[in-house]
Amino acid sequence: MKSIEDLIKLRDSARKNINMRLNPGSIRIQIGMGTCGIAAGAKHVYQKFQEEIREHNLKNIILTPVGCMGECAFEPLVEILESNGNHTIYCQVSERVVEDIVEEHIIGGAPIEKYFLSAIKR
Repeated sequence: MKSIEDLIKLRDSARKNINMRLNPGSIRIQIGMGTCGIAAGAKHVYQKFQEEIREHNLKNIILTPVGCMGECAFEPLVEILESNGNHTIYCQVSERVVEDIVEEHIIGGAPIEKYFLSAIKR
């Protein structure tokens, strides 16, 4: 921490996490924005999630950029954390895949196995 602003950002982030746990049905979407993620297109993926969330008027969604997720060869990586404890890691996510994730997983409740990190790493 270098400033009071950093402390305020940390506090606000912690509050969002607490609210997610307290609000059934909330979903946290984490986009890997380390150097390798950004080089692979993570900024565009992040922006596409913002557009889709806005377009579908989705509530209880926390969209968060995070650092390196440790799987550089499979970037851009997206992790979906649901309030029920389920989490899914999608890999090699493009803007088109974002549309599928939002429609099928976020809205429809059906994770898309063909984009799972575990499916591609086999």
